[in-house]
Amino acid sequence: MIRMLLRVLGPEYARPVRRTVALMVVTAIVEGLSYGLLVPVLRELLGGDPAAARPWLVAFGAAVAVYAVLRYLSDLSGFRVGSVLLGGMYHRLGDHLARLPLGWYDSGRVGEVSVLAGRGVLQAMSVIAHLLAPFVSACVTPLTIVVVMLASDWRLGLAALAAVPVVAAIQVWAARSTAAADAARAGRDRAATGRVIEYLQAQPVLRAGGRTGERFRLLDDSLEEVRRASRRGVLAALPGVLGLTLTVQAIFTALLVLGAHLALGGSVGAAELLAVLVLAARCADPLLSLSDIGGRLRAARFELGRLDAVLRTPPLPAPTTPLRPAHRGLELASVTFRHDDRTVLDDLTLSVPPGQRLAVVGPSGAGKSTLLQLIARFHDVDAGAVRVGGVDVRSIGTEVLMAQLAIVFQDVYLFDGSIEENVRLGRPDAGEAEVRAAATAARLDEVIERLPGGWAANVGEGGALLSGGERQRVSIARALLKDAPIVLLDEVTSALDPVNEAAVHEGVERLMAGRTVVMVAHRLRAVERADRVAFLDGGRIVEEGCHDELLRRGGPYAAFWNASPTPAERTESR
Repeated sequence: MIRMLLRVLGPEYARPVRRTVALMVVTAIVEGLSYGLLVPVLRELLGGDPAAARPWLVAFGAAVAVYAVLRYLSDLSGFRVGSVLLGGMYHRLGDHLARLPLGWYDSGRVGEVSVLAGRGVLQAMSVIAHLLAPFVSACVTPLTIVVVMLASDWRLGLAALAAVPVVAAIQVWAARSTAAADAARAGRDRAATGRVIEYLQAQPVLRAGGRTGERFRLLDDSLEEVRRASRRGVLAALPGVLGLTLTVQAIFTALLVLGAHLALGGSVGAAELLAVLVLAARCADPLLSLSDIGGRLRAARFELGRLDAVLRTPPLPAPTTPLRPAHRGLELASVTFRHDDRTVLDDLTLSVPPGQRLAVVGPSGAGKSTLLQLIARFHDVDAGAVRVGGVDVRSIGTEVLMAQLAIVFQDVYLFDGSIEENVRLGRPDAGEAEVRAAATAARLDEVIERLPGGWAANVGEGGALLSGGERQRVSIARALLKDAPIVLLDEVTSALDPVNEAAVHEGVERLMAGRTVVMVAHRLRAVERADRVAFLDGGRIVEEGCHDELLRRGGPYAAFWNASPTPAERTESR
């Protein structure tokens, strides 16, 4: 458990964790030894000269005082180390998640990461602060008492020692019997969290379908599965709890019978027998608590295992000697990329000279957005190479690569903050005049003027308080502020109304001016003004050339072009 905890946390936390564990062990030993002093105390009190017990009582009081101080220090150390570990774990998990390829984030990861980053991390990191001290005490204190019993009377001590492997075997059996139930319950929890998120995101669809008054069956079924899994987990843990309780009671009864037999035979005095029975009774409480502590530790260990699995997921490898791009051109050389069992891009070769605009057109599922993601190194290719400025993106440091690119997606995500904070993400150190100029160029100033809070207006989670066109203007202003030499556009105007489309198009034109551009687009205006058009279908470039040339050929691009826009839009664009 401790080994896995240190592996999850990293080597920098090894020393404080080991120091805290050592302090907890010493505290548990001192507790057991303090109880051991009851043997001479009771022997003298019940003997011929009770006054002789006074030095032993003083020693017992001193031992209890030392134990109290050590317990305070060990608990304080556990809380402090636990707080540090919790913050460190969040930072390490967040940094690692940010380095993982986007292909890792499939639809099933949303619920998993939500549970893991919330309850999972708290449960795993609670080991040091809340679980380790009582667990160490429940294990080490009874063992110390058994050693004291061996010193007091070897026969009763051996009888108590014989119970140690029995208790350990029950704990191992209980852990194995509940492992499958714990895993099933965790899986159901992740699925239910995903369903809750899906239910919240699907509210527009449910309401449009008139289903606001009825229950969401998929969510109900998932929550019912959680209930059943929890019930199975309780039933699976019940035999271990009962087994441990019965075993502890049986051991105490056996010691009582053996002690009575020895006392009646004159081998053990009444005072010694009473002291040994008091020690045995004191062992019972921590041993009985093992079932509860063990269950919580198993749950924490399971979460640690999940954290360990995520942290072991290999991130995109960083170059050992990073290179810098020599220019702002782009090239994809014999690129093949697979996602799951599907080949998305197949031996694709494409180049964009510095300062040129390339429009990528094709049917849905052709791999257009994936092409942009490979340029930004959201994934690594399976074969071939993606080069920015003549350098393979795998040989460019992440910060340097991102500094070369300004990306505007179709679905814009804004962080829950002010408009200015979201624009400044493009370049946090930009001056106020630069931020205002970028907003004006993106026609975001029109939005700011009509919002009550102006620049300080909150956009809501994901930008929910703004319209799609307004969010797109924030995204373009952010890209303009970044002032990167290469621009990647992913159908930025496909879902906008004419007014917002005109405003966004004007901002996009300013963003593209003088830069190398790769745009995924269906709108005629954007495609016609590109220097070159690449028609992508089935993961391959089937046609490439300027717009007019491809129309004259009458090939797949011309057919797609004639089928896509309405006649009115085609006339307007010309």
